[in-house]
Amino acid sequence: MAAAAVAPTIVSFESTVDPAALVYHIDLFLIAIFAAVVLLRLPRAIARFWKFSEWGTGYILYHTNFRRSATRRVEFNSEAGSRHHDLATDDTHWSSVQRVNEKGAAPSYPPHVSSCPQVFRGALQLLHARFNPGVSMLQIIIIVIYIATLVYPAFYKTNPFSDPVRYGWIGVSQLPFVFALSSKNNILGWFLGSGYEKVHILHRVIGRVIVLSVNIHGLGFIYQWNLEGVFMSKIANPNNYWGLIALICADILIIFSTSWLRNKAYTLFLSTHIVCASLILPAIITHKPATSPYILTAVGIFVLDRVMRWIKTRITTATIRPLPELGVTRVEIPSINAGWRAGQHVRIRVLSSGMGIIGWSETHPFTIASIVKGEEGMILMCKKTGDWTNKLYDLAKSSAYEGEGEARKVRVSVEGPYGGPGHRMFSSFSAAVFVAGGSGITFALSSIQDLIQKDLEGHSRVKVIHLVWSVQEPSSLVPLLPLLTSLVQQSVFTPIRISVFYTRAPIGKFPFPDTFFRSTALTLSPGRPKVSKILEASISKAVSLGSGVKDHEKITGMIVGVCGPLGLVDSVAAEVGKVDPLRRDQVGGIEIHDECFGCLCLFYIFST
Repeated sequence: MAAAAVAPTIVSFESTVDPAALVYHIDLFLIAIFAAVVLLRLPRAIARFWKFSEWGTGYILYHTNFRRSATRRVEFNSEAGSRHHDLATDDTHWSSVQRVNEKGAAPSYPPHVSSCPQVFRGALQLLHARFNPGVSMLQIIIIVIYIATLVYPAFYKTNPFSDPVRYGWIGVSQLPFVFALSSKNNILGWFLGSGYEKVHILHRVIGRVIVLSVNIHGLGFIYQWNLEGVFMSKIANPNNYWGLIALICADILIIFSTSWLRNKAYTLFLSTHIVCASLILPAIITHKPATSPYILTAVGIFVLDRVMRWIKTRITTATIRPLPELGVTRVEIPSINAGWRAGQHVRIRVLSSGMGIIGWSETHPFTIASIVKGEEGMILMCKKTGDWTNKLYDLAKSSAYEGEGEARKVRVSVEGPYGGPGHRMFSSFSAAVFVAGGSGITFALSSIQDLIQKDLEGHSRVKVIHLVWSVQEPSSLVPLLPLLTSLVQQSVFTPIRISVFYTRAPIGKFPFPDTFFRSTALTLSPGRPKVSKILEASISKAVSLGSGVKDHEKITGMIVGVCGPLGLVDSVAAEVGKVDPLRRDQVGGIEIHDECFGCLCLFYIFST
């Protein structure tokens, strides 16, 4: 007797747990963790708004009367290197000057709130150690906690091979988070005191969790339907084929988000993200109407972000000039001179046919290099690093600007400000060290100018400022030399030192005479900076007596700001971690604020 054919057995695991209710409570748990972190950072957030004038700073760009007490207007002259500037300063004169502001009142220093109690500084230093380039141990721990939280609903009384329904709910429940973390006006980042670029790593992680979950969900059903031989009849159901469309969109998103494709074809990456992210929401809600609370929340977050971006956008006229020594385009926007905080960036679009067929529609982030309410308005330094910035430089160069000629005027769209120090106040620290690489000097310039201005107004605790700038060629110093020398001269109450290092031997005649850098306030040296020695010198200066008029104030820590390539940021972070614990406690703790090249550009959803 012939053996009877054995039909495939479908194992169906009926879970007794309501998946919708389970993922809802998991989301509440994640929100509770987030709220706890916000509460821990609340004291610093309250201190950030110590002055009423600070409440509206850093959100909306506008124009107001400039203050002449700020750093003076600096004319850029390529012949600046041929003139000697006496930068010699005497530290003893600061102790004999009485501090009063323009109204004759005594100084009012900002409150300082440390990032953690002294007993936890060592542990916090370990958490900030780099696990991978650009990724700290703290970020890894946050990711592990998040994934561990989602492991519970993924395996509690269920089987991923026979009960794919729950995984669909897990994926959908994370959509509001992924949209919130992708938006430029990031409400989660605002509560944490972090810019969107700082929390974007969570966007990438959550996005991958969503894609994994919906694939388990979708492929699980496809597998079962094929075993039963009913795939074609099932997929013909509108609810099901819309689910398949959502699955395809999710997979396209993850495929075109790989670093290789993103770097090789950014426009393609961006286009697929916009199309697929816009299609996946209606596809999911059509597939499963019960998911509407999550979908509508994600839509609300997206719409709010678009409205805020429209409110924060200004269309105006800018002047562009090439600075060949730095390989950057200087963008001057005099119609905008207020509304940002030092260290923040804006996203700029150049509305000119000279930018190419699609170049005029692209937006790119650049750190603001000027002080608020300055005479020149907003200044941006756009380094030549890609097609768009090269076109911008060529457009500026086509105006035949040669130091005294006419610069080119273009229409621009400016959106922002974004990012910056968040709840951290640089002026509340006792010492400030800024390490910049190449065009990263823009971050340092705006921060130092802001500290000098607040110092003149009696609103800065900083006792010592040290700027370290690493460039390839010594000639890079030429266009910024007038500004750097003016910073030294205008910092009346706080000693400032500027150390410039160049890594390539100069070709041809050296741009400065041998006797030019005789002052210790501004130096030019070959090689790379020894960050450890620079940190130690700044600590010694901050804790020593007799170095300034603020010696009666308690020591409130040292801020280290770094802006440049990823390697520079990680190396400075490593040197900060090596500071002796005793010296770290003597200065009141050391905090680091980093702005990494590329971090402002590697965002995912709706960048234009």
